[in-house]
Amino acid sequence: MNRTSLGALFTVLAMLAFAGMDAMSKWLVADYPIGQLMWIRYAVFCLFAWFVVRRQGLVAVARTQRPWLQGLRALLALVESMVFVLAFRYLPLADTHAVAATSPLIVIALGVLFLGENAGPARWLAVVAGFVGVLLIVRPGFRALEWPLVLPLLGALMWGGYQILTRLSARTDPPDTTLVWSAFAAFAAATLVAPWGWQWPDPQGWVLMIVAALLGAIANYALIRALDYAEASAVQPYSYSLLVWVTILGAVVFGDIPDRWTLAGAAIIVASGLYTWHHDRRMSG
Repeated sequence: MNRTSLGALFTVLAMLAFAGMDAMSKWLVADYPIGQLMWIRYAVFCLFAWFVVRRQGLVAVARTQRPWLQGLRALLALVESMVFVLAFRYLPLADTHAVAATSPLIVIALGVLFLGENAGPARWLAVVAGFVGVLLIVRPGFRALEWPLVLPLLGALMWGGYQILTRLSARTDPPDTTLVWSAFAAFAAATLVAPWGWQWPDPQGWVLMIVAALLGAIANYALIRALDYAEASAVQPYSYSLLVWVTILGAVVFGDIPDRWTLAGAAIIVASGLYTWHHDRRMSG
């Protein structure tokens, strides 16, 4: 199996784990504060990261040439996670992720700004089409534009930025260094907000929180490995598998069936991303 195929495999695994984590987070956020959920998630993530690098030594692995970049990337991931969990409190999983699926298109725009990548007319056309898909889902003027609908788009912006920073960190740091910073820097930040509104979980709550945290750790590690094996543009199409997983889980667990406008908007967003990927492959070939 070549490196691009491995990157694709790790991306699909990451999306499946993210979907499971998000379904559990939607269930938990109805009863527990977001800061508490983040603290437990990243506490487990720290244990996971330590287990992965224990033979190399945590301190040795954590050495980085650009600590500010790693710290900013970890903080952005924490805030992005909090925004999405807040969105899950008010919106169905599929609706949230249909809007969030614009993140690969956002990566194109951010890549131009921060990585010096070239984006021709075809790429920009795909970006515009993707946001047309968002408008179909949100339908301003045809439905009450409630503030929770803004949350997935804000989260998508942050997720796109996180992927750009992850790619930048991969230029100088190995994946295990990025993993350690992803866990411990975010945990330190989460510790500042965890005490507010803390509610001691019941046994079922503890199980769900720990399983969700483990899925999040696996997802983050799989994504880091995916971006180490392949370019971000090569694995982007496989990130759309997340829409499939969350739609299935949303329907089975919560009984949320996307309406036709959400499905149409999601289809346009996915088609825009896949068109960009196909165009880039054809131009590079």
